[in-house]
Amino acid sequence: MNQTLVSYLSEYQFFDGLLALFGGNMGLLTFTLFLAVAGAYVGLCATIGGLGTYAERKISADIQMRVGPNRVGPYGILQFLADGVKMIMKEDIMPRTADKMLFYLAPFLCLLGVFSTLAVFPFSAGFMLTDLNVGVFYLIAISSLVGVGVFLGGYASNSKWSMLGGMRGASQIISYEIPVTLSVIAITLLAGGLSFGTIVGKQTGFIGNWFVFHNPFAFVAFFVYFIGALAETNRAPFDLPEAESELVSGYHTEYTGMRFGFFALAEYVEVFVVCGVAAALFLGGYNLPVEVNIDILPIQFVQMSILMTKTLLLYYVVIWVRWTFPRLRVDQLMSICWKYLTPFAILNLVGCAVWAVLFEGRSLYQLLSGH
Repeated sequence: MNQTLVSYLSEYQFFDGLLALFGGNMGLLTFTLFLAVAGAYVGLCATIGGLGTYAERKISADIQMRVGPNRVGPYGILQFLADGVKMIMKEDIMPRTADKMLFYLAPFLCLLGVFSTLAVFPFSAGFMLTDLNVGVFYLIAISSLVGVGVFLGGYASNSKWSMLGGMRGASQIISYEIPVTLSVIAITLLAGGLSFGTIVGKQTGFIGNWFVFHNPFAFVAFFVYFIGALAETNRAPFDLPEAESELVSGYHTEYTGMRFGFFALAEYVEVFVVCGVAAALFLGGYNLPVEVNIDILPIQFVQMSILMTKTLLLYYVVIWVRWTFPRLRVDQLMSICWKYLTPFAILNLVGCAVWAVLFEGRSLYQLLSGH
């Protein structure tokens, strides 16, 4: 069975009081809880996405020995709110020859593809909306909507710059999904399941139990996943879909105001999601280094803090990489995917399968320590 947030909360005494408030209507209570928590998750990730623009500016300023935003709020931390207000107030313009329906649909597809992944995002052992037994497949499938939104944004604008950016984005995202998916499948082989609860649960205890240190193939798979995730989220040095020096702005050239803001928000939230998935798959997820009773509610907030810390550290690395390496050419980008990352991903997948059979699923740490 699939573990859900409601089934977890039903184990506490206050749940009976909530059920009584809803007149014993379990369906209505379940819907309300899911709606409230989903809204909280969306609000949290939207805030993180906004703060990501602030972090981008501050980290890049630090790398380039500049000050960065320092005018709006303490240390400029409210700059992302000022940008949001500015985008809301800007005029919403659509080209006369654009496909109106697809033009309006594209940014919402990107947001839908990103926020829908929060349904299985493993914030903690109990704070998951649902722990699907095919959670990994669901996340890979639903996140593909972002690629559709990027392509439609370029196609519907009826602009050569936007179209080129959309085609680049579609080819890049579809191509890099292959090594990313193969790397994720390699971890599911080691975990013996496709649910995030199962995968994170296999990494309890000492840091040596993390899948990134499980065997040499899983170690390489982490870097294949991370590089592929950079390309899937259109981050530098793989930001060819919006190469300003070549395409003016790329697939969202013709978008203004909040519609442009939706594309930017989807990108920064997607970076958070892929970093969180990397932390869950390879870096122990929300696990504490010691055994704890997950039925204690405050422990859930501690686990959530651990997962967020790992995720934000990877978020920092993503920004660091952007301001360190130059942009690749299109042919270089595709060569890296098909000539290097995909063969490595296949090798890692086969290697993890062989390792699991030969050593009965035990990790390198367990073999060396005699467990």
